[in-house]
Amino acid sequence: MQGGTMASKTNPGNYFEDFRIGQEMRHATPRTITTGDVALYTGLYGSRFAVQSSDEFARRIGFDRAPVDDFLAFHMVFGKTVPDVSLNAVANLGYAGGVFGAPVYPGDTVSTVSTVIGLKENSNGKSGVVYVNSIGRNQRGEMVLDYNRWVMVRKHDESARAPETVIPELPGVVAPEALQIPKSLDLSAYDFELAGASHRWGEYAIGEKIDHIDGMTIEEAEHQIATRLYQNTAKVHFDQVAAGAGRFGKRLIYGGHIISLARALSFNGLGNGFRIAAINAGAHVNPAFAGDTVFAWSEVLDKFEIPGRRDIGALRLRLVAVRDRQASDFPLRDAEGKYDSGVLLDFDYTVLIPR
Repeated sequence: MQGGTMASKTNPGNYFEDFRIGQEMRHATPRTITTGDVALYTGLYGSRFAVQSSDEFARRIGFDRAPVDDFLAFHMVFGKTVPDVSLNAVANLGYAGGVFGAPVYPGDTVSTVSTVIGLKENSNGKSGVVYVNSIGRNQRGEMVLDYNRWVMVRKHDESARAPETVIPELPGVVAPEALQIPKSLDLSAYDFELAGASHRWGEYAIGEKIDHIDGMTIEEAEHQIATRLYQNTAKVHFDQVAAGAGRFGKRLIYGGHIISLARALSFNGLGNGFRIAAINAGAHVNPAFAGDTVFAWSEVLDKFEIPGRRDIGALRLRLVAVRDRQASDFPLRDAEGKYDSGVLLDFDYTVLIPR
């Protein structure tokens, strides 16, 4: 107690002027992922990929049992970072250079450490972009996810001096040799009938576009349950008092919620894309709100052979989420190169698929 006052015991989160290049943040709170989390995740998104749905199916191809959905692991690792990185965010902007490592199983505990790798104040002087590299590890210290993201964060004091601008060089795509394939995998016993899809790696062509057909409407309660599940505390998703004074006047949907919705919808056309190996790039193009109906389409951007493997190939995919309209005409950009106003997500990732 100093001068008759007591220091605050609460955490207001970091503002843009609080970040420094090289700053390392060891995030609270470690999270043990349970079968309850898996069930709730399935209830929220309805994902039907067989490897994540069936212990027996997963064991037949070399997993210990059904791993948790790769994006559930992503959200858990991501959620740890929010109180330190993006509690005062305006918006999460994008991703690059993400590599998935050891599979995550129910009972595993994930924790995350982030390092600030870039800073750039916006021209309005009210906010800036923070770039971080975040690494999630399990209880054995094995890397489960290593990725970069950038987020727009408010300044607390608009007169605060801007840090030196540093924009990191990030890879446009994760190279095939950098993909981490679990050594135990053997797809010789992969059951296409039980997987609910017949198409193999060789049946997809570069440039091919796939309309996933189905749509899913976002409910207010569902997106808040999802975001709380990941212990993501960003104010823009929960606090209507703060959101009401902002640009949109209402709470924003967590961008990861759109990623998971679009991934679940992509089963219809990509049902054998059984594991996400990399996040190459990604942008949350427009904000989403409760009541929006999400549709999705995909484009095959590239195909990779996996060195030394004849049973597994990789597809580099663009996953696009759109709102309140079918995706059969594959909306993305207009003639001037600007994103269509209905596009929510432009996401570039790599999946493993049987050959």
